[in-house]
Formats: sequence, structure tokens, C-alpha cells
Amino acid sequence: MANLVDNNIIRRDYEILDTWDAGVELLGFEVKSVKAGHGSLRGSFVKIMDGRPVLINAYIPEYQAGNTPPSYDPHRTRNLLLNKKEINTLIRDTKEKGLTIVPIDLYNKGRLVKLKIGLGKGLKKHDKREKIKERDTKRDIQRTLKNR
Repeated sequence: MANLVDNNIIRRDYEILDTWDAGVELLGFEVKSVKAGHGSLRGSFVKIMDGRPVLINAYIPEYQAGNTPPSYDPHRTRNLLLNKKEINTLIRDTKEKGLTIVPIDLYNKGRLVKLKIGLGKGLKKHDKREKIKERDTKRDIQRTLKNR
């Protein structure tokens, strides 16, 4: 399992409580583009529309400009493939607990392209500052222990 496209900002802005692996409906040239490491999940989000999860605003460019249809939109909405039980859990948690479904990364599992999605709780500014402060103190402790 190799990470193809990573959304590294998510861990800074959200506290991820639970994760799922979802299949993604991609066109053939989109699969080639993702496997080549092209694309971005920055600014994208997952929303449940008509009882189906969809990935909105993910950028996947064409693999070869000459071989793509002229009407291709790299920011198009893509369906996610989850079973009914997982979809119901996502719907319940987003409505009752006020959590957000966020895309974490695209990776390949065998020959398939999967999307890791997570239920996240948005962090406030003071939470981010505490996290930075804890990381700095741990680093200082490790430095002092190493110098002894």
C-alpha cells in the first residue's frame, strides 16, 4: 500500500476520531494520473448526497492531455464506494455528533485505488497552539536526554 496523494493539512486542522477505506469511482485516465502521483486533495471534502457519499472538489488532472475528452473537469464530483452499514454510521455521526467527513489520502491496494476518509472534529486555534507547545516540550526533553 503506497500513498499516492496525501492531504497533510487535515491532521493539523482536524482531530481524526475514526477512519474508513472507501473505493473511488474514477475514469481510466484518472487512475493512471493518480498512480503517477498527480492530484491534490487540498480543499476537498466528503458529503453525503441522496444517501451516497461523494468526494467534492478533489483535483485529479488528465494523464495525457491529448487522450482526454474535451469536456473533462479535473474537479468533478466522484462517487465513493462504501457498504450501507458504513454509510449509515457516517450519516448518524455527522448529524448527531456534529462531526465532519474528511478525505485523508489516496492509496493503492493491489490494483485498486482507495480513499482513506475520516470522521474529524475541527480544532480551535487554542487547541492547535497546545499541540505545538506539547511537541516543542517533547523535543526539548529529547534533546536534553540525548546530550547527557
